[in-house]
Amino acid sequence: MDALFVNPDSSAQAYQDLAKVYSAIEPPTWALLLAESCRAKNFSVGILDCDAERLTLERSVKRVDELRPRLVVFVLYGQNPNSGTTSMIGALTLAKALKEQHPQFKICFVGSHVSALPYEVLVHDCVDIVLLNEGVYALHNLLRSNLNEDLQHIKGIGYKKPGLSGHTISLINPPQCVVPQERMDQDLPGYAWDLLPYKEKPLDLYRAHFWHAEFDHAKRTPFAAIYTSLGCNFGCDFCMINIINRVDNGDEISAADSRGMRFWSPEWVRREMRKLADMGVRTLRISDEMFFFNRKYYEPILQNIIDEDFGFNMWSYSRVDTVRRDALDLFKKAGVNWLALGVEAGNQSVRKEVSKGSFKDVNIREICSTINDAGINIISNYIFGFPDDTLSTMQETLDLALELNTEMANMYPCQALPGSPIYNTAKKRAWALPDSYEGYAFLSYESQPLPTKYVSSADVLKFRDDAWQTYFTNPAYLGLVERTFGSQERKNIELMASIPLKRRLLVSKERSL
Repeated sequence: MDALFVNPDSSAQAYQDLAKVYSAIEPPTWALLLAESCRAKNFSVGILDCDAERLTLERSVKRVDELRPRLVVFVLYGQNPNSGTTSMIGALTLAKALKEQHPQFKICFVGSHVSALPYEVLVHDCVDIVLLNEGVYALHNLLRSNLNEDLQHIKGIGYKKPGLSGHTISLINPPQCVVPQERMDQDLPGYAWDLLPYKEKPLDLYRAHFWHAEFDHAKRTPFAAIYTSLGCNFGCDFCMINIINRVDNGDEISAADSRGMRFWSPEWVRREMRKLADMGVRTLRISDEMFFFNRKYYEPILQNIIDEDFGFNMWSYSRVDTVRRDALDLFKKAGVNWLALGVEAGNQSVRKEVSKGSFKDVNIREICSTINDAGINIISNYIFGFPDDTLSTMQETLDLALELNTEMANMYPCQALPGSPIYNTAKKRAWALPDSYEGYAFLSYESQPLPTKYVSSADVLKFRDDAWQTYFTNPAYLGLVERTFGSQERKNIELMASIPLKRRLLVSKERSL
């Protein structure tokens, strides 16, 4: 085997007890794309999904050893923007064990955190090579090489070479381009769905987000997620999505310097969706950051879905200022039953500051009403703890969430995620950042959000956790769920809300009082 793509398991640390039942288990999107891309170049590849199979450390090491790949590629992406960083938890644990027991394996890391901080990742003794940006062409060239003396000639990678006194030197080669728009269908030709593990039928080890399945555990599998485009045209302070487009090795490069979108053809999307439908998938996420953005691209895709009659239950993201009433009927008819809206903050001034003014002023209440009138459910996303947030403005955000009372809500503490503009700002101004990868996980014990100009990290985290409990125990919300989905689904949410999150910051605060 030329390359084994590894999806590590960091779920227990990232989600605490929610990982057992409630968190989603998504197919490893970029491992699937990279594997198929390499396979199209006649390389022999495999996928080891430690997360889906819930493999122990010992079993994971044994599986790698049994497969004997020339290159072990840890692919560090995931279902949340912070997943590239939090995946480092499981990746380093497994990579260290693998290197200790089988030092002959060459270990490579690729992902958003790697693109943001390649030198910091190379510092780890267990990491031999890193791929910058999405790594498609660098990986092809790497697999054509001897993985040794040839490394100095391969663009888009970082590697180590022996230095004086037995020390190693970390080197980053000149950048390699990402796959251009005109080569998307050819050089990222699909997903290697057949390489994924399963128990009884394809994709049955993967489970949808709880709300996507209408809070019914029986509807969560089989599940898949698919991109129809990559990237985003905007550069919000808190977002690091575009860092995997990076083609500049300069210092202080952030996701905002690498913005842009690339699209696969509607025919490519139709073909991949047909594969999933034939494998029995009915619950499907459209993972694009900006699916509901450009009618030129989404309209033929949705029309193909309708014509093919795939029968998917889907969700996709949408900016609040790009929702078009005249398109909602098409979305609903195609099976898009949920739209995820980035409301972010209730205070317009706070919101405009972190979005760099890229959002148009819209009436969010009217947008939500329009979406619901089309028969589409809403998951609204809120962030507490932006730099200009006060306890009062965070309360405005919670008040707006309670007023909108959407069918689902995500509530995040603001993190300075590596690769985001706000991370560079935090470094320059010496703001307190997490001292562990787990600290960047929104729901972890070690979670350490940014302090604001007025509120401490601990108080931001406490506000977020209290806000979440307030929302999901709110009688108005529970009544909406019962009317929309059923009494058992309401009970399922009440059970979810009864699972406490333990937080080191809050324990420390209580002890100091």
